[in-house]
Amino acid sequence: MKLVEEGQMIRDVVRKIAKDQIEPRAAAVDKKGEMPWDNLKVLAENGLFGVHVPEEYGGVGADYASHLAVVEEVAKACASTSVALSTQALAMAPFLLAGTHEQNLKYLTKLASGEVLGSFGITEPQAGSDVSGVQTTAKKDGDDYILNGHKIFITNAGESEIYVFVTRTSEERTKGITLFIVENGTPGLSFGKKEEKMGIRGSVTREVFLENVRIPATNMIGAEGEGFKILMNVFNETRPVVGAQALGIATAAFEYAKNYISERKQFGKTLDQFQLSRAKIAEMFMQLETARLLVYEAGQKIQGQDAQVPLYSSMAKCYASDVAMSITTDAVQLLGGNGYIQDYPVERYMRDAKITQIYEGTNQIQLLIIANELFK
Repeated sequence: MKLVEEGQMIRDVVRKIAKDQIEPRAAAVDKKGEMPWDNLKVLAENGLFGVHVPEEYGGVGADYASHLAVVEEVAKACASTSVALSTQALAMAPFLLAGTHEQNLKYLTKLASGEVLGSFGITEPQAGSDVSGVQTTAKKDGDDYILNGHKIFITNAGESEIYVFVTRTSEERTKGITLFIVENGTPGLSFGKKEEKMGIRGSVTREVFLENVRIPATNMIGAEGEGFKILMNVFNETRPVVGAQALGIATAAFEYAKNYISERKQFGKTLDQFQLSRAKIAEMFMQLETARLLVYEAGQKIQGQDAQVPLYSSMAKCYASDVAMSITTDAVQLLGGNGYIQDYPVERYMRDAKITQIYEGTNQIQLLIIANELFK
């Protein structure tokens, strides 16, 4: 997808910010395993949380390709920091798709400006890939709903101010799913310990507990029973964002490995003079560029509200994340022993890349979606 002039300007600005202010902190963010608040402040100050959100609701009003470009450039500098962008996009998507004007003014404007962080509570102990299996309940009580349940693997949990939870309002499998907004500090909302993860260690992940959480019916997004439909459309719009994130990580690994073999000498010559090294770099570059074309093509489909959005969205996420895992693994191999130690960033890229194959729907689920679209 070709960036329009405004989009290219946005990419250029983000690339400089990422290079100058975010990349230098990336190793420390990974080592400490803490939220990179200084980086998030920089993103907010530059309006990068809501690039694709209408100006009316606190965003920049740019196109979807610009949104993907922001995530890609930040992920290239620091994957942990980019998770804040992708998670914010996930939390904002239900509002953009089905939120009322009043809800958007109250919540979306704060998310788009980066004033607060948001979280989307989907996964449960018995409901991962099977989203329709959620057991968190929302029971009507007068003008309110009372929520009870347990969520796991929730990004930014305990750090966010605004939460969107997937709940069950009836026993109907998919037609019994409803989305609700819960503000941090609401009685009955609590969080578990911070999970220690393999990668994206600067992104906080916790369990969430809802015990008789009372919220007004006005906090429902869409109508009762429409949650599953909204959720599927949310994923259609956010999976290419994970693809862009994977693309950024893969690009960082590719560039580092390419530069490394241009300088490292063995047997009296630099590694880039050996045919095996040159062939591997060529393969990595082809994978990278193919993934890039697919991610931005998915963005074009979303921008144009094309009927093939589900197909291309899943392909972009699945292929780009597989490429990220492949390229980061190859980068470690090209660096040899150096690739395996933390003095060099490729081992971090490899650890960070893995999650892109898992969240927003595992790649195995993406293959099922792709096949279902093809056999419609």
